[in-house]
Amino acid sequence: MKTVAGIDTGTQSTKVLIYDYEQQRIVAQASAAHELISRTDGTREQEASWWIRAIGSCFEQIPQEIRTSIEAVGVSGQQHGFVPVDAQGEVLYPVKLWCDTSTAAECTELTEAFGGSDALLERVGNLVLPGYTASKILWLKHQHPEVYDRMAKILLPHDYINWYLTGAYTMEPGDASGTALLSIEERTWNTELITALDPQRDLLACLPRLIDSREPAGRVTDRAAAEFGIPAGIPVSSGGGDNMMGAIGTGTVAPGVLTMSLGTSGTIYGYSETPVIDPNGALAAFCSSTGGWLPLLCTMNCTVASELTRALLSADLGSFDAQAERAAAGSQGVIMLPFFNGERTPNFPHGKGCIVGMDATNMKEENIARAAMESAIFGLKTGLDAFIALGYRPKEVRLIGGGANSPLWRQIAADILDLPVVIPQITEAAAFGAALQALWCMKGLSGDQEPISTTTDEHVVLDSAKGCSPSREAVSTYQRTYAVYSSYVEALTGLFS
Repeated sequence: MKTVAGIDTGTQSTKVLIYDYEQQRIVAQASAAHELISRTDGTREQEASWWIRAIGSCFEQIPQEIRTSIEAVGVSGQQHGFVPVDAQGEVLYPVKLWCDTSTAAECTELTEAFGGSDALLERVGNLVLPGYTASKILWLKHQHPEVYDRMAKILLPHDYINWYLTGAYTMEPGDASGTALLSIEERTWNTELITALDPQRDLLACLPRLIDSREPAGRVTDRAAAEFGIPAGIPVSSGGGDNMMGAIGTGTVAPGVLTMSLGTSGTIYGYSETPVIDPNGALAAFCSSTGGWLPLLCTMNCTVASELTRALLSADLGSFDAQAERAAAGSQGVIMLPFFNGERTPNFPHGKGCIVGMDATNMKEENIARAAMESAIFGLKTGLDAFIALGYRPKEVRLIGGGANSPLWRQIAADILDLPVVIPQITEAAAFGAALQALWCMKGLSGDQEPISTTTDEHVVLDSAKGCSPSREAVSTYQRTYAVYSSYVEALTGLFS
């Protein structure tokens, strides 16, 4: 048996997947949950040690004979998290996560120091938003200067795990582009913005070496091998953010395909062979972790809305879907604005969840349930509209994340986006993508220089039984409902910005 391992450390849990690349099947997988530190000011944090403990728990659940078959490892991590470490690699402060909105003031300060939003889009490619890493660094400088002064390296979650496995500090362009400090077109650190972040300190020295996406981050150390029960010396690929690894795991490595993820956050992204910079700033101008670019829209509230609504209605997953299915497309005019955690797109750091459009005839539980599901897709349709405006011509959407398990949600997505929806057979796309990137890296080390698409074409299989096509009647209804949704968002912009 010859296998590769994918590690995916997300917001809610860590997952480890072991893939037999000769038999093209998963031979083992395990997961371990994380805690989350939340405060009313928008703080969302975790301890990096929790991730390491979770990885250890996952490997302990996998038989040793399978662990010894691993030939390469790839790591996927939640994007944007800020892991400050000292010269010995010790983490200095709890990790501020992608969903942390407590740094809105720092975003404004850094944007103004650079010359404004237009200057950022022109010379960097991305705005400085609360989700990204840059404002978190400035926040630490303001709030905990003594900790900031001891900081030797700035890492992202997957970079920290790579370091824990290999002892090497690296970043690759995909995840690095989510710091807001990378010049997207050149794939190099933007020294002007880094200087604006701290004119008195050479922060460039704190940023790891940028490596090519196919280049290994390093090899598993003896210490990590003993701790996790995996072979020492095997390569660890460059890894990437969870969306970049999800792109590999769904085969979104060539133009024309979009991947949409319905998880805690919602994302929609597509591969491009050239940089895609949205002049309106709706799409993040990210790089891919395969040598290209990955324009992406991310919302901070996706299954958040449905989970909160499900709890409100005291329903389990099955009964919640059945309840929502009793409502018609458009929920009889009931619309949910799902900004329960603030929001990243639109940029609503002070956003709140709202249910609007209710009257004496439509205030029903089934309408509220369906409106929660529809709201997640309405938020992501903004990204589809931006893709189309920039000339992208999508053929289909590959749906992943917990929401993809719901037949109703799949149909709602097809109807709102007016595109066919298909489902990959392996649904743990980020962990699987990390494993496939590890395989691609390992092939490259042996002299095989075939593109990543050769690997994904061979290993990514779609589940034809779960696909669905848009219904013309529902598409028409949702076009009208989406226009109303957009008008409510516009009306509340001044309150939530």
